[in-house]
Amino acid sequence: MEIFKYMETYDYEQLVFCQDKTSGLKAIIAIHDTTLGPALGGTRMWNYASEEEAIEDALRLAKGMTYKNAAAGLNLGGGKTVIIGDPLKDKNEEMFRAFGRFIQGLNGRYITAEDVGTTVADMDLIHEETNYVTGISEAFGSSGNPSPVTAYGVYVGMKAAAKEAFGSDSLEGKTVAVQGVGNVAYTLCEFLHKEGAKLVVADINQKSVDRAVEAFGAVQVGVDEIYSQDVDIFAPCALGAIVNDNTIPQFKAKVIAGSANNQLKDTTHGDLIHEMGIVYAPDYVINSGGVINVADELYGYNHDRAMKRVAGIYDKIERIFEISKRDGIPTYVAADRLAEERIARVSKSRSQFLQNGKHILNGR
Repeated sequence: MEIFKYMETYDYEQLVFCQDKTSGLKAIIAIHDTTLGPALGGTRMWNYASEEEAIEDALRLAKGMTYKNAAAGLNLGGGKTVIIGDPLKDKNEEMFRAFGRFIQGLNGRYITAEDVGTTVADMDLIHEETNYVTGISEAFGSSGNPSPVTAYGVYVGMKAAAKEAFGSDSLEGKTVAVQGVGNVAYTLCEFLHKEGAKLVVADINQKSVDRAVEAFGAVQVGVDEIYSQDVDIFAPCALGAIVNDNTIPQFKAKVIAGSANNQLKDTTHGDLIHEMGIVYAPDYVINSGGVINVADELYGYNHDRAMKRVAGIYDKIERIFEISKRDGIPTYVAADRLAEERIARVSKSRSQFLQNGKHILNGR
């Protein structure tokens, strides 16, 4: 892998390798862009097949966080960490404390959080060595379980998408197919049920399905049947890459809006559903409630303030639809453009400020 060539192509700022022999720590911190502020992104622990695979994952995820944070309106850039190892057997206290010291050494350029393979307890250990960490225990000022907040963001984003598709953001009487009924999706179902939506659900975990059926009167279908349901809205809340060659011909929904990450298997699938007239709420925008919530911890967590910002996802989704129509592009491209335009504006403003400062120093 030609690392510098890759970083130059996608304009990464920094790649940091962290090693601690005593604890077995092998971590890679990727910082993509700090135009808007310090890079925020979680720490993922995974048993990667190779170091190159770990590097590529860190870089890919960091760039994704730049766009997610920018589109969410946060004054934060994008970064990510991957720790090479089995999260079930390779963790120890020394590992996360050593990692915390590496983060501290970056002097605020990077702020971490929980991700796949790491827990609140791990974040607490990192917090022993640095304050540049979010998602810690509530006793330390954390925002707590992010699932309800993420679900609320998906709910308001879905309402914005419904307005685009049906002319009204009311979900009363609408039928929503929810794929996956985990923590986020269950709370989403609560919001939908309260508004009077009808629910169709599927999950590989029967207990999760039973819970939704009992609480909300949801209709259960098979995991392979959820795509073809005659519904108004399809809400992917489990796997990624579920908008693909096999599922697209089955869709009857007019809206796709859910919490799952990386819903489009490929960009061509985003183009295809756009051509079909399906209203797609880009995943990294509609599911950004969690990162908005943990970002509020950086200011001393205030639940009401955080929820007000999460409610703004409605406006972000509306803005994406405006850009889509303005430029004649699919909404997944419009979401990227929203993020890129914001970064460009701040970069230009900062450049102008520095230029003016230089003139002053030169006595002009």
